[in-house]
Amino acid sequence: MEFYYSADKNAQIIVSLLKAHNIRKVIISPGTTNISFVASVQNDPWFTAYSAADERSAAYMACGMAAESGGEPVVLSCTGATASRNYLPALTEAFYRKLPIVALTATLHEGRLGQNFPQAIDRRCIASDVCVMSVQLPIVHTEEDLWANNLKVNSALLALHRNGGGPVHVNWCTESSRDYSIKVLPPQRVIKSVSVRDAFPPITVDRVAIFIGAHQPVSERLTALIDHFCEKYNGIVLCDQTSNYRGKYRILGNLVTYQELCTSSLVNMPLLIYIGNVSGAYMKLQPASVWRVNPDGEARDCFKCVKFVFAMEESEFFERYIDGEAAEKKKTTYFEAWQVEHRAILEKLPEVPFSNIWAAKTIANQLPAGSVLHLGILNYLRSWNFFETPASVTVYANTGGFGIDGDVSSLVGASLVHPEKLYFGVVGDLAFFYDMNSIGNRHVSNNIRLMVVNNGRGTEFRNYNHAGAIFGAQETDRFVAAAGHYGNQSPMLLKHYVQDLGFEYLSAKNKTEFLNVKDRFLATEKTEKPMLLELFTDSAEESEALKSVNRIQSSASGTAKQLAKNVLGHNGVVALKKLIKK
Repeated sequence: MEFYYSADKNAQIIVSLLKAHNIRKVIISPGTTNISFVASVQNDPWFTAYSAADERSAAYMACGMAAESGGEPVVLSCTGATASRNYLPALTEAFYRKLPIVALTATLHEGRLGQNFPQAIDRRCIASDVCVMSVQLPIVHTEEDLWANNLKVNSALLALHRNGGGPVHVNWCTESSRDYSIKVLPPQRVIKSVSVRDAFPPITVDRVAIFIGAHQPVSERLTALIDHFCEKYNGIVLCDQTSNYRGKYRILGNLVTYQELCTSSLVNMPLLIYIGNVSGAYMKLQPASVWRVNPDGEARDCFKCVKFVFAMEESEFFERYIDGEAAEKKKTTYFEAWQVEHRAILEKLPEVPFSNIWAAKTIANQLPAGSVLHLGILNYLRSWNFFETPASVTVYANTGGFGIDGDVSSLVGASLVHPEKLYFGVVGDLAFFYDMNSIGNRHVSNNIRLMVVNNGRGTEFRNYNHAGAIFGAQETDRFVAAAGHYGNQSPMLLKHYVQDLGFEYLSAKNKTEFLNVKDRFLATEKTEKPMLLELFTDSAEESEALKSVNRIQSSASGTAKQLAKNVLGHNGVVALKKLIKK
């Protein structure tokens, strides 16, 4: 009987990516739990394998080997039980000497931990000075598991040399498969790291998208570099309000990508360059490949197709690809196509009910020049991402931790930095009451303008396309949407509270009343008091407004898909897709 690679998915991921990252040396300690990896390695001539029965000695051998070879990575493989504990002294040595060692510790299903199963050792938490990265690979059951474990192993192998490098730990679960019939390893996505000293991969595609997540205001110099890059490579810059890029090739991408009845061909791009941090845009893009540019060098992978990580400043990346020369001829067809489609959708925008979206549409472009806008997450950020704000306005949202607990406090803190500027905020009632003590701070000044959209609940959960909406309005309101708290849309509660704190209070419960007070709220000069504008909206109308925006464009196939969802429901569509695949 001939033996090839193991059918164990995690063993395949590890072996394949070790080869892709040019790692050959492996020191193996005997055992049962790691057999699927060991047998796969010993049947592959790519690897140079060594045997060491004592794990402590094996790990120190790896230290000597890595140091003597000038920093070539060395892999350690051990079984379950206490075997990995014997790696700790040498891994501590490697940590302080920044030696690139990969400790592969094999384990059985995590559920066995603490259940009196033999050889079930908990390796999920390790000492801080043993490795620069530790990842856990659960058993692969789904495509999502496969993607996640691939990303973890790629990230660990990249960490061997990032920021000076050091040892890494990969604790991998195995099913102990006895199938060694796999002659060719399944293809694995390989993520490469690029530093300023490396050769850069060429850009050979016909169009490029730059996606900017939450970002500090983009400097004039970086803006010029991005614009030049777009002209050379037929690029666009896909933004949400928090991207804070205000160059020539800015596109607020949500309006195009949110269309449920028609998927634009523009969302398919051969290359997407990701800069910035966590985005709350939920932009529906389908890139073939992503290059992430960030000094942290981390393989963050929200589009699930990162290929290169450029560990450098954004300006260094764009300078290298521009190479100091002006584009021979500006290539802007991709940007122009996005512009045409965006404008076409905007022109078809129907009249929507009094809601977050209507308020954003009405005043987004009227914010005073040079002001700062803080947006609540989800419904608030989404609504304002549909409509453009003045180029001099800076926008922030708490998309890092993505909670509702500090939206107003963040606004207050920001307003203290530049007392001469106007600071606007837009939040929902739950977010406001969660953080209402912040406006009682004695440092609050008259440069704050806060809009509270009071719909008496977390209206996000009542939106027609939210998972919480399937229970019906009454059931969703009970606990999912947390309706009825904080005065249950009392017209007096917030009014009395903020007036007693020295705020000027404005309110509106319909479009006419809003139009009557908006000019006061948007006054370009600081007023005597800080200001709070309370809008009273209805969740059903909020949902209807969102549906209207999401269904402006349509196609026959898109309409048919939506009809199938309406008839079959989400679970029915999933079941049908599985049946078709069979």
